[in-house]
Amino acid sequence: MAKYKSYNYRQNVLLTVDFEKQIVPGTLEDTIHTLVEERMDTAIFDRNYKNDETGCTAYDPKVLLKIILYAYSRGLISSRQIERACRENVMFMALSCGQRFDHSTIASFVTSMKDQIMPLFRDVLLICHEMDLLGGTVFALDGCKLPSNASKQWSGTIKQLKKKRGKMEQKIKSLLQAHIKADKENLDRSLEDRRKRQKKRLEKKMAYIDKWLKDKEPKMGAQGKEIMSNITDNDSCKMKTSHGTIQGYNAQSLVDEKHQVIVHAQAFGNGQDHGNLPPMLEAARDNLKQIGYCENPFDQKIFLTDSGYHSKKNLEKCEEENMDAYIPDIHFRKRDERFATQCQYKGKQNRRFTIQDFHYDEEKDHYICKNEKVLKLRARAAKVRGNIERRYEASKKDCQLCPFRSQCLLTKKTKRKNLCIRQCGEPVNLSKKMREKIDTEEGRRIYGKRLGIVEPVFANIRHNKRLDRFTLRGKIKVNIQWALYCMVHNMEKIAHYGYA
Repeated sequence: MAKYKSYNYRQNVLLTVDFEKQIVPGTLEDTIHTLVEERMDTAIFDRNYKNDETGCTAYDPKVLLKIILYAYSRGLISSRQIERACRENVMFMALSCGQRFDHSTIASFVTSMKDQIMPLFRDVLLICHEMDLLGGTVFALDGCKLPSNASKQWSGTIKQLKKKRGKMEQKIKSLLQAHIKADKENLDRSLEDRRKRQKKRLEKKMAYIDKWLKDKEPKMGAQGKEIMSNITDNDSCKMKTSHGTIQGYNAQSLVDEKHQVIVHAQAFGNGQDHGNLPPMLEAARDNLKQIGYCENPFDQKIFLTDSGYHSKKNLEKCEEENMDAYIPDIHFRKRDERFATQCQYKGKQNRRFTIQDFHYDEEKDHYICKNEKVLKLRARAAKVRGNIERRYEASKKDCQLCPFRSQCLLTKKTKRKNLCIRQCGEPVNLSKKMREKIDTEEGRRIYGKRLGIVEPVFANIRHNKRLDRFTLRGKIKVNIQWALYCMVHNMEKIAHYGYA
């Protein structure tokens, strides 16, 4: 007969935990503990408390900060998960000195760090600078689109949201009519409770929409047109990603090449990167100046980012900062000889007409199109974006029924063809200069560094640290959460290179 070791659940075992010995030197938790205790100025939290004469004693911000940073490094983002870890995980017990925090205490501490988050971020950046982890010669900027704590179903313009409310009201009326019909005809009343619950849910949603619409103005975009608002988190927006459309934030990071240290982190409530470069550069410059860099730390430094940032505003900012920037346009791979043999599915496409497809009659000073229609001179010296141009225009009637319409006009809504022939006064074209710079062999070689500088940072935060979505609402709170994760990334670099 088999023999087994005996066991008894009634026996008692005394487990002794030495908090100090649990924090092993050289580990990430030891780095977090040491930096918060010795190098980070947590006195900036004192202004949040008014209990020096009366009131209950508060948890020390140092302990709360250690717990949150360590939790984020282990992929625990929910305040309830962190609360549970403080009760069950020995390392969390050691960092918190056995204190057990309520999830509301943890959540309120994170959301109250509006004025403290950037000074703390700079404290960590200063240590990176002292350890010679910053190169200061090559920088790369990129963004990561993450879902917010809001449903995209609650998005829309003011008109669309009012229409959504109207549909709910109509649904409630149909439920009432179904209920009356069931009473009159003595039909099966098994669905009566279900209708009541559904009606109650719709009324609650209608009240929620009414309350939101009462004091909200239309949300305007960069082009001066109304864009979609969101009832749950109006600072977030709908944005396209490789995994579909999400309601979220565009989390940006500016990274130094030497050891992939983040010099600035910020979240934006827009999916396009066209206007994100100037605020990121300005804030990063302030961070670097605070830790001892010169007035303009980006002067003549290499700056890399992808084609999403190729816009006039961003290129002008790079020119203003006197940076050696490499920002390709969306067609730069098509011009690269290395991709000439790459097979891509392009679908059925018609070749667009160019100026060579129009015949110029020098005697009459007009152009003739493929359909033998005339484009007459309408402006001899039109000034367009600093250029002096002659503008030739076709009639609406000729273009309306033209068989070459799809190859000649840009969109289906375009009414007529216009030809603009440049005469003189060509200004400095920053986009053209950047294209020529990127298309050189040296330009491609330098731009090739971008992928290895900035992408591993997002891989570490999103996959290793498991930040797959923001749990807070509002740009201010999301900024805090994103900066804390980037701070953890920088602390990990300090731990890897041996902070003494």
